Amino acid sequence: MAKITFVTFDGARIEANAENGSTVMENAIRNAVPGIDAECGGACACATCHVYVDEDWTSTTGEPEAMEEDMLDFAYDVRPNSRLSCQIRVSDDLDGLVVHVPERQA
Repeated sequence: MAKITFVTFDGARIEANAENGSTVMENAIRNAVPGIDAECGGACACATCHVYVDEDWTSTTGEPEAMEEDMLDFAYDVRPNSRLSCQIRVSDDLDGLVVHVPERQA
């Protein structure tokens, strides 16, 4: 299990306990994190679960794969630390992960 902190655009912090094997997006939905729409339900077919991975965590979460990079082309205000939260799988290594929610989704 890992603790994930979601930081909303207005600076509110929402902490969630996430089961290993789940995705960051699934935990955002379970915890009603504002700004995570997840319209495709985690199929990597939209960009409405876009987050910014905190700089301290980018090496641990890794780089997006090709399909995710293609979907990020549709996201709002993409940055080097942009990821789709449906593509970040929770593990013990992510305990303490911090992600920031963009101003809006695509």
